[in-house]
Amino acid sequence: MSRKPKKGYYVRGQFVAEGSELDLELKRELKGDVEISKTDLKRESTELQKLGEELLTLRADLMDKLALPDKLLEALAEARRITNFEGKRRQMQYVGKLMRQLEPEMLEAARAALVEQHQPSARETALLHAAEQWRERLIATDDAVAQWINTFPGTDTQQLRALVRQARKDALPADKAAVSQGLAPRQGRAYREIFQLVRDQLSNAEESGNE
Repeated sequence: MSRKPKKGYYVRGQFVAEGSELDLELKRELKGDVEISKTDLKRESTELQKLGEELLTLRADLMDKLALPDKLLEALAEARRITNFEGKRRQMQYVGKLMRQLEPEMLEAARAALVEQHQPSARETALLHAAEQWRERLIATDDAVAQWINTFPGTDTQQLRALVRQARKDALPADKAAVSQGLAPRQGRAYREIFQLVRDQLSNAEESGNE
């Protein structure tokens, strides 16, 4: 598939892509602020090298969507393999140089991919909400415990009932004074462990259903 031609212009026979490092420098020279240009370029260079370092942690599926140039992908792969500090530093400088050659749209796509990676997926969010709702129901009534065991027969029922009993005990106010003061129920380890148990069961059930 043919690539979209870059926008730009020629200066003394050299093609200058719009938005490139050279383009920004030439425009600033025309304005007479060469010193500011050098400072800004150094800052931009540092930021792009840092962006390249963050790409080392990007998931493979998100990396594939970016369709980065082969040369940059190879440089990133080499950086992952290098363990020597000085060698790694030099390789990341090279990665930063390649990053500066990318189109602004691709740089924005890379930043967006990193943001996406750090955000929980819609599936994970729904799973957490479901686990929270089940936990509250289990602590609230024995009927919910029976319903859970019937729906998820693989559950360790003895462990679940013990955790529910402890969570209910933890949630009781210490005395009448606490009730009158409107103090929130205490949430101990059992409260957290019920959530983990429920979340794991829901996740396993979902994965089994997708197989």
